Amino acid sequence: MNTYSRTSSVVPASPVVAWRWWLMIALSLAGIGVAGYLSYTHLFELPVICGASQGCDLVAQSVYAKMFGIPVAVFGLLAYIALLVLLVARRRVSENLEAYVTLGVFGISLLGVLFSAYLTYLEIFVILAVCMWCVASAIIMSVLFVLSILEMKSVTL
Repeated sequence: MNTYSRTSSVVPASPVVAWRWWLMIALSLAGIGVAGYLSYTHLFELPVICGASQGCDLVAQSVYAKMFGIPVAVFGLLAYIALLVLLVARRRVSENLEAYVTLGVFGISLLGVLFSAYLTYLEIFVILAVCMWCVASAIIMSVLFVLSILEMKSVTL
């Protein structure tokens, strides 16, 4: 017997929550775009399009652009993909698991914000160059984190 009582709809019932959920989906996709572009340019050793500034290439070529031999952009890409998967899964899992999936979104976005803050510190005070793509990713992750805090208020573990 199926005890799963939720509807199979992916979109949440409340218009406020639905708006927030769609925004988080859109931000995750934007993050995938930014981190995907940076990963692509790093893995294929291409110059990063950065407008008049050369900050992006300076940051991408710094010793801090890799961690454990892997470009940090790849870690960002994996984080954004994980967030997207969890956000979609949140609307498809049972009510018993929904809170834990929401906690996962909060945890990944928290780690993302902390790591972005560290990387931004390195850009400004160590590398002495700022990458607009990195700043965009930091902003996206920060907004996702704030939204995940709001989501955490609506669930109980």
